[in-house]
Amino acid sequence: MNEDCSDVPDSTKRVPIRVEDSVALSRAILHCANRGLPRIDFLREISGVLLDFSGCDAIEIRLNDGDLHYRWEAARRPQNAINFELVQWTIGEDGVVIPAAQGASDLERLCEDVARRRFDSILPFFSSNGSFWTGNTWEPLGARTEAGVNVAGERLCVGGHYRSLAVIRFFVDEQTIGLLHIKSERPDFLTEGEVEFYEGMAQTLGLAVADRRAEAALRERVKELTCLYGIAQVAEPGGTALPEVLQSIVELLPPGWQYPEMTAARITLDGKSYVTRGFRQAKHRQSAEILVDGHRRGTVEVVYLEERPELEVGAFLKEEERLISAVAREVGLIVHRNQGMEEKQKLEQQLVHADRLATIGELAAGVAHELNEPLSSILGFAQLGKDCPDLPEQAERDFDKVVRASLHAREVIRKLMVFSRQMPSKKVATNLNEVVEDALYFLEARCSKAGTKVVREFAPRLPEVTVDPAQLKQVLVNLIVNAMQAMPNGGTLTVSTRTSDDSVSLVVQDTGFGMSSEVQEKIFLPFFSTKDVNEGTGLGLAVVHGIVSSHGGTIEVETQPGQGTQFTILLPTPKSEETQEID
Repeated sequence: MNEDCSDVPDSTKRVPIRVEDSVALSRAILHCANRGLPRIDFLREISGVLLDFSGCDAIEIRLNDGDLHYRWEAARRPQNAINFELVQWTIGEDGVVIPAAQGASDLERLCEDVARRRFDSILPFFSSNGSFWTGNTWEPLGARTEAGVNVAGERLCVGGHYRSLAVIRFFVDEQTIGLLHIKSERPDFLTEGEVEFYEGMAQTLGLAVADRRAEAALRERVKELTCLYGIAQVAEPGGTALPEVLQSIVELLPPGWQYPEMTAARITLDGKSYVTRGFRQAKHRQSAEILVDGHRRGTVEVVYLEERPELEVGAFLKEEERLISAVAREVGLIVHRNQGMEEKQKLEQQLVHADRLATIGELAAGVAHELNEPLSSILGFAQLGKDCPDLPEQAERDFDKVVRASLHAREVIRKLMVFSRQMPSKKVATNLNEVVEDALYFLEARCSKAGTKVVREFAPRLPEVTVDPAQLKQVLVNLIVNAMQAMPNGGTLTVSTRTSDDSVSLVVQDTGFGMSSEVQEKIFLPFFSTKDVNEGTGLGLAVVHGIVSSHGGTIEVETQPGQGTQFTILLPTPKSEETQEID
């Protein structure tokens, strides 16, 4: 029955047990424990070894493993039959589990007596070590408890046709008692010497059970630590994108569970899932929440795609419950750290951008000052030249070109001065809705002619903001002109005002062709433009940025190619500015 015990003699020949036979049996039993077998396979191997060695007809093992109480029986007939059942064993006052079912049957009371060592060694069917054995279970037996009262005056029922029975106690540890039953259909199957021999073998069985449990626990712990170590390796900062990290982590989960061949896993974060192959909803499932800064962001799930062996308590080990919670915590920390890195990179980019704008602003201011004087001279002399009498027609046209070019150059310089904050502003308490309405009054006709529908969404009772109305109108004009150019075939332009506790906002949104991320990064740089040559100076949005910054505000951009663009300008209210000064 067991290929690993070919050196164990077939005792159906009823030869005396030799020392070398005892060694071979002990070696075979301990070998089963060291192979790292699952519980069911281990019990099948052990019972097969004992059946082959003893020549009996059935081996029964009664044990408990934590909350798992079970009775295992391997019989020769029907062919290599295996029977097991989960039983609620008796629990003593000292908390020790007694492998005897609660009930009134003679056999269960007998098992409890053997487990508790309640016996009278004078009786012929108890060994000196407290094991019960008889060669004829059909004969009435009179056993005594500690109180000396007969508990079995009738035929002892062992389970049908078994005539010979031995019930032997063994220990797995100080708190775990097991019982080994050796059964035979033949009467007087065991001798007293053989019972003493199997008493020793039962203790070897206890050692094997303890070794297997320790081996299984160690193997599961190694798998858990390997899983967590793999997650730590994957999560090391190295520029790997978060989705790739999460997919790598979810692939590490199945090998960390007791039955990896039928395990699948899924990590869900912010509505997006990362799964292993074959994942689906299943009966046996465990999960843990992913918390980031105290907020639930997703879950880690592990499922068994098939039924687990019945000889188990619960779908998952307690260690696996701790493992999935640890994985969820690690994922939460990884997400938190990733967010921190993204925020840091964003702030660094903003700092670089602000520094670049400040440098360009200083350069622009210097250039503007240097160009203003010669440009004024050019414009003045050109205008004087136009007033000369008897000026040829061609010369007059040339002077007109010089004047127009000079005026255009002066406008560019003015915008540079605004961008570099060199132009003085006149800030007064202003209602943002009124400024926006005034600007739209001049632009709405142009929008209508271009096929652009203007939608107003003004928040009522806006708090006043301290701004330069003329500069704020210039901001709105620049944004609306850009929006119209982004909608050459018409579209919808939505201008909104909103309010919050410490600011008011101006939102300009179009339904144009949007911008790529590369273009979005450069839109506030002076002289950057996506328009053709001679169609723009590239200063419009740079001026907008300069004006908004000079008012202590911020500007945000949301855009995607083909889905339009939204500019949001936040301006502080006087109350928020006072709070900042106090701080």
